Amino acid sequence: MSSEVVLEARALSRAFTGVLALQQVDFRLFAGEIHALMGQNGAGKSTLIKLLTGVYAPDSGELCLQGRVVQPATPAAAQQLGISTVYQEVNLCPNLSVAENIFAGRYPRKGAAGLWRIDWQRMQADARALLARLHLDIDVTRLLSSYSVAVQQMVAIARALSVKARVLILDEPTSSLDEEEVQRLFEVMRRLRDEGMAILFVTHFLQQMYAVCDRITVLRNGERVGEYLKAELPPQALIRAMVGRELGEAVGKAGARDAAGTVPEDAPPLLQATGLGRRGQLRPLDLTLRRGEVVGVGGLLGSGRTELARLLFGLDRADSGELRLAGVPLRLTSPAQAIRHGLALCPEERKVEGIVGELSVRENLVLALQARQGVWRALSRTQQDEIATRFIQLLGIKTADSETPIARLSGGNQQKAVLGRWLATEPTLLILDEPTRGIDVAAKQDIMNRILDLARGGLAVLFISSEMDEVVRVSDRIVVLRDRSKVGELPGDSSEHAVYQLIAAGS
Repeated sequence: MSSEVVLEARALSRAFTGVLALQQVDFRLFAGEIHALMGQNGAGKSTLIKLLTGVYAPDSGELCLQGRVVQPATPAAAQQLGISTVYQEVNLCPNLSVAENIFAGRYPRKGAAGLWRIDWQRMQADARALLARLHLDIDVTRLLSSYSVAVQQMVAIARALSVKARVLILDEPTSSLDEEEVQRLFEVMRRLRDEGMAILFVTHFLQQMYAVCDRITVLRNGERVGEYLKAELPPQALIRAMVGRELGEAVGKAGARDAAGTVPEDAPPLLQATGLGRRGQLRPLDLTLRRGEVVGVGGLLGSGRTELARLLFGLDRADSGELRLAGVPLRLTSPAQAIRHGLALCPEERKVEGIVGELSVRENLVLALQARQGVWRALSRTQQDEIATRFIQLLGIKTADSETPIARLSGGNQQKAVLGRWLATEPTLLILDEPTRGIDVAAKQDIMNRILDLARGGLAVLFISSEMDEVVRVSDRIVVLRDRSKVGELPGDSSEHAVYQLIAAGS
């Protein structure tokens, strides 16, 4: 690795509506290195990238490129300075050819001034030459949309090379790639590093990070925890830095899980997944849920937790394995079908996928039940009022009345309403994806107590959370995921330490 600092952030800070997203963060990126940016959800990774690339301006601090203070006001300005970014969702034009995408806005010209036209032959030859550096031989005249995501990412990297970028930022580039495509990308990254390029690699996959990176910067709660050479930071130490405490530190269960009791291991399964998986999203895994049981899913962000929930609820279709419900084969092609079979999902993104902010609490509570019954069996206003009153009381939703727009409620009460919506369908299996995210401590405890009450009543619950103390507190069993794979299963009385050890093992 070179000792030349190509890009340096000094005491960068940025706040949004009074909330500090990034606080006094220092960051260095060296020439000829692959540098990993690690941290949990909300750690500040996205904010830092947007400050480096001109999407946001810092409230304080400065950015230096090769020793010179720069202030890119837009991503285009950052690109002109030599800072290029390839995002998880490739931000190119699918309706243009590969060559046009590489040189968009900078087409080579020929002809006299005022009479110039695009030099298509030169552009296509230059595009082929750039892709050859990446060991990619494709037809550059074909539409970008005709190629896979992996090829589109290579085209985005070729575009960065075409503007002579010194810094290449790769933001979650492997999230939609299979294993073979990931390895091809890594080969390209190593080749560019050896040519002297500085590469910032943002990922949630520990194994991939250790496979390709040289240096690591860890963020937590908007602050820099530290900068490390890879050899200095083994997996358990990395996880400790990301979560902010020693792995052996005891976390009080408050007796909550113990009160739920346990389900006999020989109890018949309600839902059984065998070899369930989807290419590029989740490697085949086995999973069993029984009535009255809370099964927790432990894993860092990017481990495949939400992907598992989406497969079980029919939002995505599995391309391997099978599902059985009460012993009967179940093939889910849509969420509507999942609902008809007694499955329910409280999604991770409450404000985007959960509530309908313009509707009242009552209207939000009856949405799923009405969808299951169909448009020709509309719930009467009396039925709607009864359902709303019941679940407002049952879940302790704090609202002036059932006609209050749900957007006016606190995050915790919105989450309770989403939970009530699905309970109104009387499900046999409830999938909870980050049910306590963004709500206060009291609301969290209340929701977890409600979950345990539901399990005592015979409901099967799949509980997904990035808060590991919550997972171990409520679970009868814990399924542990890492890098889109199931790496083990632990009893419910396991500690956070045991879960993190299993996540770190083999990274």
